Amino acid sequence: MMLKEQITQELEKLPEPLLQEILDFVQFLQAKYQKDKTLEITIMSESSLQKDWLRPEEDSAWQDL
Repeated sequence: MMLKEQITQELEKLPEPLLQEILDFVQFLQAKYQKDKTLEITIMSESSLQKDWLRPEEDSAWQDL
């Protein structure tokens, strides 16, 4: 039996009030996963853009702001 099928079968046994808690938890996990992925992409972008940020031309362009 596949994991999704097993989860679905277990969900069918739960009373309605618990289903709301399950939904809340699933949404929490989705938000956490998205936040982790966003952070990972940001970190990867930093390292690839670092060579551009550290140029003297960049320093002079931003010094009057």
